Amino acid sequence: MCYNISVIHRIGLNAHLLNLSASYRGAGISWYSFHLLRHLTPAPDLAYTVFLSEPRAREQLTHLTVARSRLPTQQPLARIFWEQGVQPFVLRQEQIALLHGFAYAGPLASAVPWLVTIHDLSFIRYPETFNAANRLYLTWAVRHAARHARCLLAVSESTKRDLVELLGADARKIAVIYSGIEARFAPVQDRAALDTWRAQRHLPAKMILFVGTLEPRKNVAHLIHAFARFKRATHLPHKLVLAGSRGWKYAQVDAAIEQEEMNDHVIFTGYLPQAELPLCYQAAELFVYPSRYEGMGFPPLEAMATGVPVITSNVSSLPEVAGDAALQVSPDDPVALAEAMAHVLSDTALREQMIARGLAHAATFTWERTAHQTADLYRALLAQREA
Repeated sequence: MCYNISVIHRIGLNAHLLNLSASYRGAGISWYSFHLLRHLTPAPDLAYTVFLSEPRAREQLTHLTVARSRLPTQQPLARIFWEQGVQPFVLRQEQIALLHGFAYAGPLASAVPWLVTIHDLSFIRYPETFNAANRLYLTWAVRHAARHARCLLAVSESTKRDLVELLGADARKIAVIYSGIEARFAPVQDRAALDTWRAQRHLPAKMILFVGTLEPRKNVAHLIHAFARFKRATHLPHKLVLAGSRGWKYAQVDAAIEQEEMNDHVIFTGYLPQAELPLCYQAAELFVYPSRYEGMGFPPLEAMATGVPVITSNVSSLPEVAGDAALQVSPDDPVALAEAMAHVLSDTALREQMIARGLAHAATFTWERTAHQTADLYRALLAQREA
């Protein structure tokens, strides 16, 4: 790569949703922000200033210039005030040449060109899952971005299609850059440590795993019906482990368990800290993810990276993310899902093939690649500005 070192462009990075606490707030967009920032390294032609309020950021991001706001931008109203009221002045003060908002929103008024990352359009596809104020702001922000941003960075081709279909966005100004997965998601190396963790968490030796928030679009009630059919057909000893927080309308999950009389065969772990997730995947013999909608969908890739065969849905972004490394079934077909579970757990050759394909496929999703492609996108947008 050749650089024009006579000009250094300063890129502003709006990462106010970054949260480094060991809680559910440290997942999702915060995790995307953290890993992209960790891997965006200054170059002869690019320098970076990160705007955030997370107090622990400086010690984690020593390679970047950190501009910490005194406003409590973890709170939505404070963040909106910063984005729309403070940010335009800060961009001018810091001599920012290009702004990247990590989560949907850009400034209403700014002389600086900007792009935003669009993770999904669940607030439009599933508006009932959001409170009214949050939904209205996100919808306004993404519509504003579709009209005024220099570029929309979509995390999948599926999200790009949603932007075109639901918002009428110009496909020519949408760039698709997949997120990465962390190197810590890897096959088990220390069997004794895994067995100790499994005992501490009271998890069974034979388990089918789901990871994610328990909410309707994750399709967990459907998974339970399919699991019950699988148990009745095979009589295998496996239990279904649901790892994740209870979201909205999780009563549907409890009702499905009661209806299928699966109380003794379904285990809830609740929210698991990020540090425990690799162990959770490694403990499973099969990972099943029948979600109806994902902007990208990290869990199937994380499971593949740990050497676990994956069954997932054939809708939304999941086919492009899982590729041919996973079995794909309709999220509306419990018979097909039950048969797929039985097939994978009874066919040793198929399991080995899926594990090998999964490891190779997951290895292509790295944060280094994500950061490299994102930096190249900055350069392309700056070149357009100067043309």
